[in-house]
Amino acid sequence: MPNRVALDQNLPNISESEALYARARGLIPAGTQTLAKGPTQFVDGVAPKYLARGKGCRVWDVDGNEYIDLSMGVGPLVLGYSYPRVDEAVREQLAQGITFSLMHPLEVEVAELVRSLVPGADAVRFSKTGCDVTSAAVRLARAYTGRERVLCCGYHGWHDWYVGTTARSAGVPAAARQLTEAIPYNDTSALFDRIDTSVACVILEPMIFEQPEHDFLRIVKRACEDTGALLVFDEMWTGFRLALGGAQEFFDVTADLACFSKAVANGMPLSVLTGRSDVMRLLDEDVFFFTTFGGEALSLAAARATLLELQEKRVCGELARQGRRLAHGYEQLAREKGLLGTRVLGADCRSLITFDAAFGDPLLQKSLMQQELLRHGVLWSGFHNLCLSHTDADVEHVLAAYDRALDALARAIDRGELESSILGRPVQPVFRKTR
Repeated sequence: MPNRVALDQNLPNISESEALYARARGLIPAGTQTLAKGPTQFVDGVAPKYLARGKGCRVWDVDGNEYIDLSMGVGPLVLGYSYPRVDEAVREQLAQGITFSLMHPLEVEVAELVRSLVPGADAVRFSKTGCDVTSAAVRLARAYTGRERVLCCGYHGWHDWYVGTTARSAGVPAAARQLTEAIPYNDTSALFDRIDTSVACVILEPMIFEQPEHDFLRIVKRACEDTGALLVFDEMWTGFRLALGGAQEFFDVTADLACFSKAVANGMPLSVLTGRSDVMRLLDEDVFFFTTFGGEALSLAAARATLLELQEKRVCGELARQGRRLAHGYEQLAREKGLLGTRVLGADCRSLITFDAAFGDPLLQKSLMQQELLRHGVLWSGFHNLCLSHTDADVEHVLAAYDRALDALARAIDRGELESSILGRPVQPVFRKTR
């Protein structure tokens, strides 16, 4: 019988997942379309590999096992799976058409709605993926300033201008790699060392998991103003989560350009570029950024329904409330068990559990936690990424699961059996920055 959301079960039977993956190997490079969903980010041989359906905050794998999901599609599901208002909007639009030979009214309606919510959104353009709009923002900044160098901080997608700063830069021309440099978050010294009048823009995630310290975001903005560079916020994670207006509203710092995706359409593929009208007007004729599916109507219908629901239900406050309960509950459990090497880092609405290398390899600690949470019906990849559909009862269940998983972690550390306690291949690192 498949596992359900309950405590103290056996590890789930994942035979159908493994059979599907056997078919994928050799056919789909890396086995996955999204690295964060792939087999390297879960305990291989223990965790499920394929999900078949979802409802609310729960998912069912292809073997029928049920889980409370703490990843929510790696970000997009801000309301929940199969959310009625959004699904109904998609169904209604589907009956009228998906992609048309001329523009669709939803392009105007959703752009107006975004402008009403997001600070600094004088103009709005749509595309499909986050790296579409971050790359468009970089091209715009270069065109506007007449400069080529870029400073970045965070993760910004797979395109040449960014991924050339990482260890996975094969195929990126050397000339492209030389034009972008990464700076650490909250490191004003690194910022001032690298920014000058040759920099077109500083693009950064306004908050990853660290809080901005010593007025970091305003310091970056002033440095951009002083040198004539543009400030670009990559709000894939902060947009419509920290606040309806994203990090710009939450931290009261307005960027020249801002990029959004993930939560904007509750799982439908849509990304948004916003910003100053004088910069964005270069998209009229000077800067080319057009795509067949930019005005695809199903995603725009989903976005309209999602943004209205976020506004009417005050979702950002609810995400923060539940996130605080999870974070505080986890840290209290860890203290009670004497596990001083694990803590929660991040915003209330989205946080990360960290592990101290002094107590063993952090990836092994994470792997054991992930494995043990599966016994209790919790699908976890190290994050608390909450949605409106996570109830008080769901949070209580996750905390009860943490209680048992932390016991297993404490025993393994005390006995020096961390690696041997993991029953599959541990979680692997993603990639590292090189510059």
